[in-house]
Amino acid sequence: MSTILITNDDGISSPGIKVLESVLAALGDVYTVAPETEQSAVAHALTLHRPLRAAEIGKNRYYVNGTPTDCVIIAMNKLLPVKPDLIVSGINNGANLGDDITYSGTVAAAIEGTLLGVPSIAGSLARDYNNGDSLDNCRESLKACAEFIRDTAQKVLQKRLPKDTLLNINYPNTADVKGVKITKQGKRVYDNSIHEIKDPRGRPCYWIGGGIPQWEPGGNTDLEAVNDGYISVTPVHLDLTNHEALRYMADFMNL
Repeated sequence: MSTILITNDDGISSPGIKVLESVLAALGDVYTVAPETEQSAVAHALTLHRPLRAAEIGKNRYYVNGTPTDCVIIAMNKLLPVKPDLIVSGINNGANLGDDITYSGTVAAAIEGTLLGVPSIAGSLARDYNNGDSLDNCRESLKACAEFIRDTAQKVLQKRLPKDTLLNINYPNTADVKGVKITKQGKRVYDNSIHEIKDPRGRPCYWIGGGIPQWEPGGNTDLEAVNDGYISVTPVHLDLTNHEALRYMADFMNL
């Protein structure tokens, strides 16, 4: 029987994590260790300057008052009875595409699992914020996303993953999914994403977020796949070295 650790960055009360728990139970013993509150965009942050607390709120369900990375580390070292066979992070409330994966706490939890030698998957459901989509309003897509993650997780448990590699899954919010594409990370930028506002005393302050996303076309990217109605599965490697630049840097440094 496999042992599966589930976490996320939307918090223990997120609808996405509850659906994932229910669906992944078919694969083995499921343990959930997730942040007490939402931790979106905390990336790979680790809490070092205050103590952390974990609370059990149900059978094999815990929350930690920290980041997704904190949750994975505490789960593996203190809360789970055995090392998990698989870590699944999600289902995220919104896509994690292109450059967003560098900010995502959901992806960071899968990165931490991979660093600790456990095959890991990050899963997200793309939504249209402009139309007011919430996970509560996307229940059919959410369940379908969870079932796709379950099927992928079963393959990972059977076949494993390449060394230092995690899977980043993004599922389109549509009833007419066209298929699955194995993609590479795209390049996304946000137009007008920094907003200057005034506090009650008239002093300027700034709000990050809410910009209009744009992406570079071409190249079989995760962004294009999801935008075209496909499930995107991106293998993400932990080695950030630009191997193509090694020779260039040798010449650059006159070495």
